[in-house]
Amino acid sequence: MRITHLTKAVPVLAVLLVFAFSCKNEVKQIDANTGTSSQTTPENQKGQAFIKDEASTPNVLQIAMESPDHTTLVAAVQAANLENALVNAGPLMVFAPTNAAFEALPPGTVEDLLKPENKEKLASILKHHVTAGNYDKSFLKNFKKLGQADDTDAVVKVEGDDVFVGGAKIIASIKAGNGIVHVVDKVILPSTN
Repeated sequence: MRITHLTKAVPVLAVLLVFAFSCKNEVKQIDANTGTSSQTTPENQKGQAFIKDEASTPNVLQIAMESPDHTTLVAAVQAANLENALVNAGPLMVFAPTNAAFEALPPGTVEDLLKPENKEKLASILKHHVTAGNYDKSFLKNFKKLGQADDTDAVVKVEGDDVFVGGAKIIASIKAGNGIVHVVDKVILPSTN
């Protein structure tokens, strides 16, 4: 009598186990599909710019983000949604104005540029700080002008050991994984000629 109940219970138990395992797999599938990267990442922080990689040399964006002297530049890059453009393979030369360079602009300029309605104008100004290449300061002395990412040129001038790009003096240079960051003392504005 007991054997009969056991044989009737085995198929039911097998069905329950299969159901339990299939539910468990389904939960894993749901967890994989609703991972933190797709559910908790804000829309404006998606893409290659936001991938953490501590093993490789920092890219030009990461260098700026890690610098306490470039918080205004980083805020501007974020407001213009240009983060992903600064992490591509490059090579890129970024002329990075310091916070002091932004503070030297007429009062209210930065605040005005950071407004959502001025996003395109801000992006154009920031692109004027980027050019293709990976040249150190001494090699830049060989140029008369550089074609910038905004499809305009920036004039290069040499005064002794100093190199000026678009009127901004290069005060430091930092090699990046996808190019080089030249720290400059002024915001480089496109020429209106």
